[in-house]
Amino acid sequence: MRRIRVASLAIGIASSPAERRQLAQLLGGSEAFLIVSSVDQARRFLDVVEPPHDPPAAPPDQPVVTEATPGAAPPPGLTVDSDRRVLRWLDREIELTRLEHDLLRCLVGAPGRVWTYELLHREVWGNEHLGRGSDMHSVVRRVRRKLARLNAAATIHAVRGVGFRLAPV
Repeated sequence: MRRIRVASLAIGIASSPAERRQLAQLLGGSEAFLIVSSVDQARRFLDVVEPPHDPPAAPPDQPVVTEATPGAAPPPGLTVDSDRRVLRWLDREIELTRLEHDLLRCLVGAPGRVWTYELLHREVWGNEHLGRGSDMHSVVRRVRRKLARLNAAATIHAVRGVGFRLAPV
């Protein structure tokens, strides 16, 4: 039996330059390593495309709304900077945690669309939605406060029993 040596690649994700430098020192003994500031950046580098996720089936008495509201667009000037992990409203910025960033990336990327709890959990946390969702509600509450601190013309609306959507104030 012939052995084939496969090179390993370590991928590190760190949002700030200081964290990336520290990660580079930790991974310095690795054969090959890649350090990026977000999961999206790593996927782009590796050219990995995930198949689209189908939204889970809703109970018969509760339809899942996933289409964007016609004409919905993020308020002009509201952007999420993934490289720096900040929310920008016009000329003001505020830092985001990884979860806040990933949640906002979903909502700002499809304004007016109602994101189900299950779909958000899959996209932001990378796993199936379990329990009462207090983890998600906590992140949404923090993001709402940050939007308010920036005086942004948008907020996150809850769609009872379904999920959340980005909406104008």
